Amino acid sequence: MKEPFLSAIPVLKRLEDAGYEAYFVGGSVRDYLLNKTISDVDIATSATPEEVKEIFPKTVDIGIEHGTVLVLVNQQSYEITTFRTEGEYQDYRRPKEVSFIRNLNEDLQRRDFTMNAIAMDRDGTLIDPFNGQLAIRENVIRTVGSANNRFQEDALRMMRAVRFVSQLSFSIEEETRHALAELVPLLQNIAVERKRAEFEKLLVGKNCNKAIEILLETNIFSFLPGLADQKKLIEKLVDFDCDGLTKKEMWSLLLFCLSVKGKAIETFLRDWRLPMKEIKDIQQILFFVEKRLEQEWSVYDLYSAGSDTITSTEKLYNKINGLNGSESLQYWLNLYQKLPIKQLSSLAVTGSDLMEWFNQQGGPWVKETLLKIEQAVINETVENDKKTIKEWLKRCQKLE
Repeated sequence: MKEPFLSAIPVLKRLEDAGYEAYFVGGSVRDYLLNKTISDVDIATSATPEEVKEIFPKTVDIGIEHGTVLVLVNQQSYEITTFRTEGEYQDYRRPKEVSFIRNLNEDLQRRDFTMNAIAMDRDGTLIDPFNGQLAIRENVIRTVGSANNRFQEDALRMMRAVRFVSQLSFSIEEETRHALAELVPLLQNIAVERKRAEFEKLLVGKNCNKAIEILLETNIFSFLPGLADQKKLIEKLVDFDCDGLTKKEMWSLLLFCLSVKGKAIETFLRDWRLPMKEIKDIQQILFFVEKRLEQEWSVYDLYSAGSDTITSTEKLYNKINGLNGSESLQYWLNLYQKLPIKQLSSLAVTGSDLMEWFNQQGGPWVKETLLKIEQAVINETVENDKKTIKEWLKRCQKLE
C-alpha cells in the first residue's frame, strides 16, 4: 500500500476501534490497482454520520443527507460516507431517498461500474463482489448489474462511461454500450454543468479521440450544448493528435473544428456554462490561432498575447498543421522573453506624465499617445526610460 492510503489508515483504525467497519472505496482503489497517481481517498463505513461525528472531534457536514461527513485529522481532510442504499431515482439523476445500512456489499451494489465497486481494508485486502478486478485486467467498463437500470437511475453515468474510455483507455462492454446508445435521450434531463464536468475530463484524457468517436456513434453529442447536427464538423476533431493539450486548448480546437468565430464563441461557451474568465482566455487563443494561420508572430502580437496564449496558440498551430513544433514554440517564447516590457504597467511613463509634459487635459489623445509609446518601446525604437521617451516624443511632435 502507498500514499495517500498510508496516512489515512489511522482514520479507518479509529472507526474500527469504535466497533464499525471502514474501507477505502471507489476511484482511489481502482487507480491504486492501475498503479496511477492518487490525489485523495474516499472512505466508506458502517457508522452513521452522527456516529462518525462522535468519533472525530473536527468534522464538516458536506453532504450529510446522503451520509457524507468531512473529517479533519492531522491537517488532512477525508470524506467518510455511510454505507447506504438508494430508493427510486428522480429526474434520472438523484435518488428520492437514501437509507443508511450496515452491509458493505449492498453499498457497493449501488455503484456505477464494477471497477469502481471495489473496497480495500487497512491491511490492503480487497473486497470485490462484482469482479471489478477482472474488468480492470480486461480494460473493460461494465456496469454493476443491469446497464439499463444503472443508466436509468443516473443518466450522467453514460457520459462517465465515455469519459473513462478517454481517461483509462478502456473499452465499454457490449451490453453496457448497447444500453447507453438506447437510453442516450435521458441525457436531456441532466444539468449542463454536470455534463460539462464529464466532457472536460473527456477532452483532456489520453484516449480522447476514441471517446469522441463513441460520442458520435452513440449520439451522445446530440444532447450536448451546441453540438447537435454538427457530426461532420466534430469528426474533424478525431483527426487531430490531441495529446498534451490543456482543457482550454481542447475547447479552442473544438471551436476551430466547428468554425465558431467572433461573438458566437461566447454564446457557445456560455451555453456550456463556462466561467467568463475561461471564455475570455479561449476567445484570445482562437483570435491568435486565426492570425497565426495567416502569418508569423509580430513583436506586438507576442506582447499582446503573453506567454500562456503564445504557448497555446503555437501548440494548436502545430497540431492543425501536423507539425512537431517544439523548437518553433521555444523560438517564439524566447523572443517574447526578450521584449523590453511585458505589460503596459511596465511602461516608464503614465498618462499623468503626458498631461504634465504637454500641459493638456486628459482625453483620447492620452490613450493614443501611450499606445504609440508602447509600440515604439516594444519595437525598440525608443528605450523604456522616462527622459528618453520625453525627448523622443518632442522630436516626433516637431516632425509632425
